[in-house]
Amino acid sequence: MFMTTGGLNRTHAIQGILTATASTMLRSEKPDEFSLFDGLFEEVKQQLMKQAQENQADGLIEVRFNTEVVRMNVAPKFLVVHGYGTAVRFPDVKKLNKGLPFYAVLV
Repeated sequence: MFMTTGGLNRTHAIQGILTATASTMLRSEKPDEFSLFDGLFEEVKQQLMKQAQENQADGLIEVRFNTEVVRMNVAPKFLVVHGYGTAVRFPDVKKLNKGLPFYAVLV
């Protein structure tokens, strides 16, 4: 299983678009504790990988992350990380090269 922010220069089938979101509340004692974003990124990455495995994907490509600080009038601030990417699966080489010479499969 892999995850990349780039594309993939290899034959693949798209399994679907996956999304995940994680958030946490900033405490009033530490209203600028933005290092909490690090844990949220890790949480979102784990959620995306879990979804990819459940969709029988071999990996995720074009993964992107958005961050947001949500401010409420009456409540404290929330940190939000949203991630999304394309789940892909590699075709079975044995099925692909059925009856073809070895060099034809490599092209």
